Amino acid sequence: MTVSETDRDIVARTVWGEARGEGFVGQIAVAWTIRNRVKDGKSKSWWGDGYVDVCLKPYQFSCWNKNDPNYSFLSGAKPIPPKQFAQALRVAELVISGADPDITQGATHYYAITMPKPPVWAKEATHTLSLGNHLFFKDVP
Repeated sequence: MTVSETDRDIVARTVWGEARGEGFVGQIAVAWTIRNRVKDGKSKSWWGDGYVDVCLKPYQFSCWNKNDPNYSFLSGAKPIPPKQFAQALRVAELVISGADPDITQGATHYYAITMPKPPVWAKEATHTLSLGNHLFFKDVP
């Protein structure tokens, strides 16, 4: 699969929007969930086809929802702080290239522990990692 600059940019924006408060390792984990969705074999029928489709598919990553406070930054209406975006781009590159190992153990889902209650899908999924304010899962029904 050929990866474009647009793929890297959208993954970096998604990582920033979803995990900028988590630091480098937390951002790596979020980027791996994106890559795991791209690579899981369901991509064309479920998640989307490639990095851009997976990240921008409605309601998959809340930072891209138009009512999310992050959306104005991701869409370019407001600038993402340059140092923060540079880190997100580095994370995207490391994960897309496979240079950093998958610390999520194949997770395709996560949620923030700050949510009022866990999502329904988490009950029967396999919990793979707790990191910062996020819990990561695979084998989601």
